[in-house]
Amino acid sequence: MTKCPCGSGRLLEDCCGPLLAGAPAATPQALMRSRYTAYVACDVDHLERSLAPEARTDHDRKAAEQWSRSVEWQGLDILSCDGGGPGEDTGQVEFVARFRQGGFDQTHHETSRFRRHDDSWVYVDGKVHMKPVVRATPKVGRNDPCPCGSGKKYKACCGR
Repeated sequence: MTKCPCGSGRLLEDCCGPLLAGAPAATPQALMRSRYTAYVACDVDHLERSLAPEARTDHDRKAAEQWSRSVEWQGLDILSCDGGGPGEDTGQVEFVARFRQGGFDQTHHETSRFRRHDDSWVYVDGKVHMKPVVRATPKVGRNDPCPCGSGKKYKACCGR
């Protein structure tokens, strides 16, 4: 018996396991958690099965499998859920998935949209939240003195 990778604190068999086996998700959050678990387990069938029909047209199974295998999954944080309750046909889940790839810790921050389709929730699309790139040091102009302290212009020193 293992804990579910989605971070719910429950056992896999009592959490995402039935969804990966084909059971319908009760809520958008449950589907989101199962999709994360599918990436951890490299269950590309579940990833594809849980897509809305229009989202399947540009789904790349091979790329999803390759990405799933190339990273070390480190955790899922659900930031917010909106909609998806009884009688509702749409919902959103904002989440951050943490992973390590190429020796670097990274995050994927997304707000995903879900809808009911054939009595089950499906993933429609998502808006990825990009972190702005912030320069750690001031920009050095080509004709400014080189920050290395050589006394030369940047373009004739470290800027080559």
